[in-house]
Amino acid sequence: MITTDTNILIIGLGLIGGSYARGLSKKGYQVSAIDIDPDSIGYALEQGLIRAGSTEPDPALCEAADLIVFALYPTAMIDWVKEHQHLFRPGALLTDVAGVKCGVLDVIQGTLREDLEFIGSHPMAGREVYGVRNSDESIFKIANFIVTPTEKNTPQAIAVARQLGQLLDFHTVVELDPATHDEMIGFVSQLTHAIAVSLMTCNNDQNLQDYTGDSFRDLTRIARINEKMWSELFLLNRKVLIDQIDSFTAELGRMREMLCRQDRAALEEMFRHSTRRRALFDR
Repeated sequence: MITTDTNILIIGLGLIGGSYARGLSKKGYQVSAIDIDPDSIGYALEQGLIRAGSTEPDPALCEAADLIVFALYPTAMIDWVKEHQHLFRPGALLTDVAGVKCGVLDVIQGTLREDLEFIGSHPMAGREVYGVRNSDESIFKIANFIVTPTEKNTPQAIAVARQLGQLLDFHTVVELDPATHDEMIGFVSQLTHAIAVSLMTCNNDQNLQDYTGDSFRDLTRIARINEKMWSELFLLNRKVLIDQIDSFTAELGRMREMLCRQDRAALEEMFRHSTRRRALFDR
């Protein structure tokens, strides 16, 4: 289990990696980091987010680590593990923050050394800004943390992954198998981003900001999007996301038919159903 003697290495000091570092260091855990950006490492050291850092795959930091958190894009994480896993000490536990699991976990677990273990996890948190300078551990308090074990994971690794979510004060910590995770994320996260982006691009009026109210701003908050990360996530989970887009399009089409036939009763029932389901989120 994670104790104050556990050496935690975070690889990738962006918003999520930086927020992990900030939250864990505030609670007295030993955190170090690797990031290619010297400014990110310098800022994290200056602010006390980490006790040591490097812009290179530092052998000393890797050898000392008991728990390694990969806060990288999925494909970059796969490459990093393949190229540098020889630096980790036997018995080290690896985990991640990636938003897609199928096609990622199986590749990593299939190429990992026998004396290492990788357990998938996904913090369902974020902001519309990037980088360690915008890190904020409070974003975890209203967020869910998903652990995605496979048959290759030990009960001990699953327990550590769950503990990590609890130490970071996530609102809820749950377990899902990788396929179910990707199906659910395709709906609750990727589809919502696809809708927000489409809302921002389906109207070419250059002065929308002068006309809109809170509803449009709320719906499109996540349209301010990291194009490199989200295009990668969309493509890695494309089959699921295409199915979810088709489902959403069909439901929007059903509403369109109600409008065409001026069916107020059907619209009201659809709105009541929506209100009942949304109320569950406010408990």
